[in-house]
Amino acid sequence: MTLKFTAGRLTLLAVTLGLFAPTFTTMPAFAGDCPADQVATDAMAPGATAPEGVTDDVLASIDLSPKGGDWKGSTLRLRKLVVQPGGVVPWHSHEARPANILIVEGSITEYRSSCKVPIEHKAGETTAEFGELAHWWKNNGSKPALLYSADILPPMQDDDHTM
Repeated sequence: MTLKFTAGRLTLLAVTLGLFAPTFTTMPAFAGDCPADQVATDAMAPGATAPEGVTDDVLASIDLSPKGGDWKGSTLRLRKLVVQPGGVVPWHSHEARPANILIVEGSITEYRSSCKVPIEHKAGETTAEFGELAHWWKNNGSKPALLYSADILPPMQDDDHTM
């Protein structure tokens, strides 16, 4: 099948693209991300230091030691966290403990060291945590936030359950 572009079709295409061009050129941050103009080093001071209103259950874990080398003593974990309204996951770092978080129900606000403004995470969103990242979370909503966390606990790190 061959498409024929007449002057009328080309004009319609140009007008259509013109209407949507602002959408493509002023792309906002992805949901749950720090807005590009708010990213900075040490942008957010450490926050809450104690957990409050949060349960943390390890659902499964795999000892990665049989893989040898740098994996010796590391554990891959899957955890379920429920953060009650007003609940807090305290300030912690992901420099040595990468994690992927899935927000399943509710919403939760992240206060991230690399972002000048709080980041709202809603049900269905994910966030990756690794590297020079330190942060804390608070449920500012009216219903519990349900999150699943898959992380790699490095050797000699306490199983601290703090996301």
